[in-house]
Amino acid sequence: MPVTTHFRRPPQTADDPDTPEPTALPPLKARLARLTRPARWRAWRARYPRAALAARRTTTVLAAVLVLGALLLPNTLVALEPNRFARIPAEAVIGAVLLLCLPRVPRLVLAALFGVGLGVLTVLNLLDMGFTEYLGRGFNVVLDWGLLDDARSYVADSMGGAAATGAAVGAVVGVLVLLVLMALAAVRLGELLAAHRERAARGALLAATVWMTCVALGVQTFGVPVATRSASGALEAQAHRVVDTLRDEAAFAKEAKADRFGATPGAQLVPDLRGKDVIFTFIESYGRSAIEDPVMAPGVGRTLDTSTKALAEAGYRARSGWLTSATYGGSSWLGHSTFMSGLWVDNQQRYRTVTAGDHLTLTKAFEKTGEWDTVGVMPGVQKAWPEAEWYGLDKVYDAFDVGYRGPKFSWSTMPDQYALEAFQRLEHGRERDRPLMAEIILTSSHQPWAPIPELVGWDEIGDGSVFDGIEESGEEAADVIADSARSKEEYGKSVEYSVTSLTQWLERYGTDDTVLVFLGDHEPITRVTGDRTSRDVPVSIVAKDPKVLDAIADWNWTEGLEPAQDAPVWKMSSFRDRFLTAYGSTPHPTKD
Repeated sequence: MPVTTHFRRPPQTADDPDTPEPTALPPLKARLARLTRPARWRAWRARYPRAALAARRTTTVLAAVLVLGALLLPNTLVALEPNRFARIPAEAVIGAVLLLCLPRVPRLVLAALFGVGLGVLTVLNLLDMGFTEYLGRGFNVVLDWGLLDDARSYVADSMGGAAATGAAVGAVVGVLVLLVLMALAAVRLGELLAAHRERAARGALLAATVWMTCVALGVQTFGVPVATRSASGALEAQAHRVVDTLRDEAAFAKEAKADRFGATPGAQLVPDLRGKDVIFTFIESYGRSAIEDPVMAPGVGRTLDTSTKALAEAGYRARSGWLTSATYGGSSWLGHSTFMSGLWVDNQQRYRTVTAGDHLTLTKAFEKTGEWDTVGVMPGVQKAWPEAEWYGLDKVYDAFDVGYRGPKFSWSTMPDQYALEAFQRLEHGRERDRPLMAEIILTSSHQPWAPIPELVGWDEIGDGSVFDGIEESGEEAADVIADSARSKEEYGKSVEYSVTSLTQWLERYGTDDTVLVFLGDHEPITRVTGDRTSRDVPVSIVAKDPKVLDAIADWNWTEGLEPAQDAPVWKMSSFRDRFLTAYGSTPHPTKD
């Protein structure tokens, strides 16, 4: 049997050069760095148990606040009050029961999807808040995504490109962060329920019992029901909105094909206005509130009274009434197309449908006669505008066609006074073989109503450079936007400016054959109007020829530029047919 010899290494000494240096135990931070993330977290919890417990509890509380806040969040700013969050959401009880019944992997998936769904619902509720505040209606998931780009453009025009880019990037990042946080919060709560399954099951049963009892007895706290299903109700409302939108699309396409004057020959359209220069002018955001609100009414009322007297001295008479606009707070093109087409165009799908067809517009009726030159002055248009053909406009002057070299006034590309003077120089003041029909959009009263132009001498306007100093000394848009009281005041001033510019132009350049029809396109945003539910806008017809106003005597409109409070109120879509009829047009309907 072989002999095995064992050698034992002699003990090393400090003098031995091969003896390794003694090393101290690495600090906690160094040790944690060498561990995986879960192991790192466990090591940290073991070393700092109280801090770990506090972190867990804080995370759980924040997760519960996020989830419950999303479930109870209303979709209007008016309803955003503390009492809304002192309720029991049915969705939380149902969600807890479902998560308790599932094994781990399906539970994690369902919790994450539930959290993402809550994030999406929160975004929709926030969009509803914004749209209700600015447009007087909720967000439409089918139609309104394009309006978000319009909102970015508005911010860029009002506050600069950097602010618009920052707001857009911030919104996208905010939505992504919200979705992730909601998913993590739901997963956190789901794991907590699973870790304490028996107690969680008893709690869910108790919550369900309390919820049903509160529903049966109608229990309320702070004026609102304790039991609620607001989250599922909000989703149902969005679903109904989608279904209604899709149904409306088909119904409106059929409606747009039927036209009372669609087949009327040109010779039988507006014969009683032959030889007249007819000018349709929209004043941005000129609504009933400007005339009746206690803050704006005194200044606007004085302006209308002064302008009525000045026009009377120049030989003009006016009659005024009310029209109910199809839009509110914005989307002016919906008001324009409703007024001109005689159809109720209250959303973007209807607008696309009607402008893609051949429904007769009021302006196109003049073109169809062959007796008028038809032009549009659109200082707010800064890109291609194919709708000009549908409106029947032979020539359109946009923001770049009128020779303006002055400053922008926030969103408005130029002062109304300049736009009107340019119209006079380019079209109305020219020698021509036949009369003129014009559609003019005045934009100086567009929000944010800062800075507002000031009137200058008409002979001083030139290329618009005279407005440089006025713009520089005006109010800052950001200051006015943030202050509701100042928004009201500046809005009123902007309407005074627009009305005065228009009536002074008529005094200066109008003739015996000039007929002016002017109106607001919609009410301003709720920051200005408050909780008013009216969508009414003033409308006036001004002329020297008494026959023009005699033709609408049975309309019972108020004499002057300010309609009486009890003056007739019509839907804006009814104006086209009334106007065509009043001035001698013969109906020849087309059918769907």
